[in-house]
Amino acid sequence: MKTPQKEQSLLIQHAARACRSAYAPYSNFHVGAALMTDDGEIFDGCNIENSSYSLTICAERTAVFKAVAAGKKKFRSIVVTSDDKGFITPCGACRQVLSEFSPKLEIILVTSKGKKKITTLDKLFPTPPDLKKLSHRSKRKAAK
Repeated sequence: MKTPQKEQSLLIQHAARACRSAYAPYSNFHVGAALMTDDGEIFDGCNIENSSYSLTICAERTAVFKAVAAGKKKFRSIVVTSDDKGFITPCGACRQVLSEFSPKLEIILVTSKGKKKITTLDKLFPTPPDLKKLSHRSKRKAAK
């Protein structure tokens, strides 16, 4: 489902505000995201770095985790923006987390100059791992 222009603008505002809140003392690369639930609620997130890079969290996952902690698990669209002139797409870890909840999620990419590009998660991540199949296999083996 394509997000109406008015809602896109609101999401972009939220993502831009979140981008300004990013904690990025090591990379100086600020990213903001705004995630819209199926019922129109918005959860934003920013990247938060740590001196142990593996403990760093991306803006997209911050937004998803905030939403899930609030009991929301169905999402319509996400805006991802940064302080970069180019388009920034969700990383592999973020794609995996997003696909857990909304495999066909609309993704609106926005540059620091305000250029916009719209895609979907299933285009960026066409074949996510299906752990449900794996769990069925495990149950079958355990039953033998």
